[in-house]
Amino acid sequence: MEKKLCLECGETISGRADKKFCSDDCRSTFNNRQNREKDRIVRRINAQLRHNRRVLAELNPSGKTIVREETLRTKGFHFDYFTHQYTTRLGRIYHLCYDQGYLLLPEGQYLLTRWEADD
Repeated sequence: MEKKLCLECGETISGRADKKFCSDDCRSTFNNRQNREKDRIVRRINAQLRHNRRVLAELNPSGKTIVREETLRTKGFHFDYFTHQYTTRLGRIYHLCYDQGYLLLPEGQYLLTRWEADD
């Protein structure tokens, strides 16, 4: 009978025939290493989305505020990162970071708004 070796540490495995790891620690370490590179970009994007949301929420405590583009950029806001868009019947496009949104106004200003979900 052929000895099976743990995919992570190389130790001999005992137990079920389809077992690949000698312990939960080895399984976890192996899978974390496999997913680390793939998840790095997702973590970076999620971090930027959370940051954008925090900036919008900080600048908009009342639920509706107008700010200049420079104010958003100064705080590290990146306009390329948002979770979704909403187009009104009049064709205005709101960009949203989760529950915080913004609408481009004339002269480099933005209307910030807190989005209320339609449950």
